[in-house]
Amino acid sequence: MLTFPEEIMLMLLEDEDGKILHVPELTLRCVLSGAVLMELALKNKIDTDLSQLVVIDSSPTGDEMLDPTLQMIVESDEVNNGKFWVEKCALNADEIKKMALDRLIEKKILEKVDDRFLWVFRTRRYPVVDGKAEQEVKLRILDLLFSDKLPNPRDIVIISLVEASGIFKHLLSESEHKRSLERIKQIRNMDLLGRAVTNSVRDIEASLALALHPPF
Repeated sequence: MLTFPEEIMLMLLEDEDGKILHVPELTLRCVLSGAVLMELALKNKIDTDLSQLVVIDSSPTGDEMLDPTLQMIVESDEVNNGKFWVEKCALNADEIKKMALDRLIEKKILEKVDDRFLWVFRTRRYPVVDGKAEQEVKLRILDLLFSDKLPNPRDIVIISLVEASGIFKHLLSESEHKRSLERIKQIRNMDLLGRAVTNSVRDIEASLALALHPPF
């Protein structure tokens, strides 16, 4: 199973030339930061609401992409809200991005050719732990947006991250995005994660949106 940062990078991969989709730097930094926080929430390491984000299990995850962020929150002298941690963790986005792409290459999902990242499996499916072939995340998510299929819990999180960061506006045409808005809302409101985790996911999503679009 891929992590949220890995799948976000696959979402941003241009199909035509193998380059990373150009989105504002702050958007990329915050969505990768939000992706790490989402992973920690799903692993029951953190709990959050709009007023505070707290650690509920300080033991390491064993994942070097996630543990530096967890440790930073553990060592903080103050309790801060989700927006603070989205912005704080965004400072490490370059490292998260590099680690995510390196892992995709190590897993033989992508190969790097000059400054491009190309699919190893031209069918854009890749093997997962249980031996099944997983459809590439972008195809999977777009299929969900324009069908009545039931998403899995992790795809709900990805859709929440991508919509909150505004990246769908870069991935879809204006008419496609308008047509998908009601479906995006429907998927984001599905509760397939359990109430506590669902609340954390929604709080992190709101914090991400607030970090990118602060009120004046």
